[in-house]
Amino acid sequence: MPLMPKRVKFRKQQRGKIRGVADRGNYVAYGDYGLQCLGTGWVTARQLEAGRVAATHFLRREGKVYTRVFPDKPISKKPLETRMGKGKAEPEYWVARVKPGTVLFEIAGVPGEVAREAMVRVAHKMPYKCRFVTRRHA
Repeated sequence: MPLMPKRVKFRKQQRGKIRGVADRGNYVAYGDYGLQCLGTGWVTARQLEAGRVAATHFLRREGKVYTRVFPDKPISKKPLETRMGKGKAEPEYWVARVKPGTVLFEIAGVPGEVAREAMVRVAHKMPYKCRFVTRRHA
């Protein structure tokens, strides 16, 4: 089942603008390897779920997969063949905002080559170009 908030303060949001590069959530924090997004925009809850399923299926439930972004922005859409006006439509789906540099997924507990292959499969499900990154050790 796709991710979505349990409750929100306001049901509908304006679209907004996404500018600049990620200054938070831009490094591998929990796992050993990560998938870093190189594009700007929205990643839907369905896309995130597809990526998570692809990773866990390839890893055969070995290791741990972390999802670093959460879809908390409601996107509304008017039904087809509906006249303009009559107010804003109901929320249709949920998205997470991503900037270049945002780490989307992390993997821990598996060798590097296995993690890279799993992340390649996840990257195919994402709407933006992504790259494989590793943890920086101090």
